Amino acid sequence: MAPDSGTQSAVHSMVDGKTTPLFTLPARWYHDPAIYEAERWGIFAATWQFIGHVSDLPAPGDYVGAKIAGFRVFVLRDREGRLKAFHNVCPHRAAPLVGDGKGHCDVLQCRYHRWTFDHDGKLKVAPHFGEADWFNKEEHGLKPVRVDVWRGLIFVNIDGKAKPLVEFLGDVPALVEAYEMESFTKTDTADFSMDSNWKTYTDNFVEGYHIPGIHPGLIQAIDFNGFETTYQRNVIIMKAPQKSGSIYSGLWLWIWPNMTLSIFPDGMNTSRIVPHGTRSTSLHYSFYFRDASPEKEASRQSTIKTNCDIVREDFGICDESQDNLEAGIYKRGPLSPKHELGVRYFHDEVRAGLKTQGISE
Repeated sequence: MAPDSGTQSAVHSMVDGKTTPLFTLPARWYHDPAIYEAERWGIFAATWQFIGHVSDLPAPGDYVGAKIAGFRVFVLRDREGRLKAFHNVCPHRAAPLVGDGKGHCDVLQCRYHRWTFDHDGKLKVAPHFGEADWFNKEEHGLKPVRVDVWRGLIFVNIDGKAKPLVEFLGDVPALVEAYEMESFTKTDTADFSMDSNWKTYTDNFVEGYHIPGIHPGLIQAIDFNGFETTYQRNVIIMKAPQKSGSIYSGLWLWIWPNMTLSIFPDGMNTSRIVPHGTRSTSLHYSFYFRDASPEKEASRQSTIKTNCDIVREDFGICDESQDNLEAGIYKRGPLSPKHELGVRYFHDEVRAGLKTQGISE
């Protein structure tokens, strides 16, 4: 276990929870609008955010648009084949230029008043604006966003201040070095929404303690007694001995602050955990396989269905727990030293991110 995350300078306690108490974040942090606003800037704007795969943008003019904690951004492949990223905000009246998800635009034009920009974000045309000596097109271009790629996965950094991407990823590159990620083909996506805080769901994802109670199929596929959760720099690692015929071999990774990567010899899936307010969270999954041939379609769909069914099983308990987090009775709870050190790691990172915004317990 590493004492330093390398991103928000969180200092992770080396106590094992057996003699020193470990407790959750305050319940208020799961529903207070001021906390959410601080998270937008201290966590989501300040980190590298996974946004898509290079195969989503094969040709010049292709783009991927996304929302990240209220920030609208898009990544575009320009005419020279380079990736550019911008805030999805027209500098005229704040309309978005492109939609969410994948798309193509031969001309980068705001549909509201048809202001037109080149692929460097420079304003080229502001039609019908009228004569105005004070108006300078050079002062009204799109706001750029930092963009980088690691092993085919595209990331953006909104405030432009995060460490270089590979450094930010901490121990993730070493953990997955043996997997041939570039040989996997993205075949399918799945989107989900929940009525709970993004941290409520993340708390759930980074521990296996709930598997016997919530996941009847998964508990049959693994040896729960051997389930292990550890953390290293910027990543929580979950693994368990597999029973025969299981699709759960490999690594289940959570990457600070809101990405998951489950990787196996024959494929992987990624997800983005995206907050849209204090009690609105969406999950965006992508599935990748080594063999993308038509002959394997049925097998792939079976794997995807199994994964999606497990994901859905968490939603009810997260939404109901959110009710209780907001009701005013629960204040904070104890963390298991056996199963919830990953939760402690996540909470320490949240604390460090909010500290940059002047918030502490």
